Amino acid sequence: QVQLVESGGGLVQPGGSLRLSCAASGRIFSIGNMGWYRQARGKQRELVASITADFSTNYGGSVRGRFTISRDNAKNTVYLEMNSLKPEDTAVYFCTAYLSRTGDTWGHYWGQGTQVTVSS
Repeated sequence: QVQLVESGGGLVQPGGSLRLSCAASGRIFSIGNMGWYRQARGKQRELVASITADFSTNYGGSVRGRFTISRDNAKNTVYLEMNSLKPEDTAVYFCTAYLSRTGDTWGHYWGQGTQVTVSS
């Protein structure tokens, strides 16, 4: 089994910062792209940021310049540093990883989500 476990969510005031972490564990042969999505109440899930195994990054337009994605391949962990948070960043944040458990087949795995609330 493979598990992705997020941590670091919570309540923060507008303009504040949070750092999310997501660790993949279990039987893992290799991890390709990792990323973060978010889903606000009543809205569709949207890409926040993604990062390849060789550290190329991509960001959703609304977070570019405020959020930074990074990863530690030795720890199978992806991070999301969120600065200058706005109320519209309030959502459940999900991490995802495209990985192979055995080296032959690949699939997308998702974490359970962590709530981020930006409010005064």
